[in-house]
Amino acid sequence: MTAEQARRANMGETEMTDEGPAEAQAVLMDPEGNEVGTVSFTQTPNGVLIRAGLTNVPAGEHGFHIHETGACSPDFGAAGGHYAPRGNDHGALSENGLHAGDMPNIFVSEDGTLVTEVLNTNISLLADETGTLFDEDGSAVMIHSGPDDYQSQPSGAAGDRIACGVVERM
Repeated sequence: MTAEQARRANMGETEMTDEGPAEAQAVLMDPEGNEVGTVSFTQTPNGVLIRAGLTNVPAGEHGFHIHETGACSPDFGAAGGHYAPRGNDHGALSENGLHAGDMPNIFVSEDGTLVTEVLNTNISLLADETGTLFDEDGSAVMIHSGPDDYQSQPSGAAGDRIACGVVERM
């Protein structure tokens, strides 16, 4: 960490790289290739702040995860399983949980929209840190058809993958 990064961290400011704040974004697409929202990532001294804005997503509760591979095609299976660089089990209710990619369920309104923020303390946008989203094969963001039960292995029984986006540096 540089002296400037340390000063900013002590001040509670956004984590910096040599080029400025470490930021990333994923554009989410549905299985038919329609854009359904964006997810932005900002490195902070306490983890990564994730902001999601969705449209045209089925109403209800959905699993919301980071997956281990930065690919969504040819099908959403290309994203692999949940991102788990430390080898933890899935879910907040598991004794050896969480995956780094496990996050709280999201709740989409009846009009198909959602705006939410979550702080994930188990991931990083910085290349030299454990949990970086920018390892050799990248990462993807996934929305599932149903809610995550926070304990079923390996992925919370959240159902089909209904939206996917590759995490890319900004």
